[in-house]
Amino acid sequence: MKMTRAIVRPDKAEEVVDALAESGYVALTKMEVIGRGKQKGIRIDEIYYDELPKVMLMLVSESENTDEIVKIINDTAFTGNFGDGKVFISPIEEAYTVRTRSKGL
Repeated sequence: MKMTRAIVRPDKAEEVVDALAESGYVALTKMEVIGRGKQKGIRIDEIYYDELPKVMLMLVSESENTDEIVKIINDTAFTGNFGDGKVFISPIEEAYTVRTRSKGL
């Protein structure tokens, strides 16, 4: 199992969620976050924005689905501008469902 964490522009988040759902990846967690990337914020005229609002999507899937999930996120969230986001992949050792006490996805 793998966990995919995607940090995307707020205006692209619903589009990404919908594209994932259409491909069968409906289970996810969505959080509003604030942060900055390598560019250390952005300057617009005289105003400097140190941290920018983003949306973080987290989903766990079988390892063989990770490449498809990353492709969906990259294709859907892409604008070609700085700040499009980042995708992180982490291994998951175990997962449990609280209600049923069952192990696995």
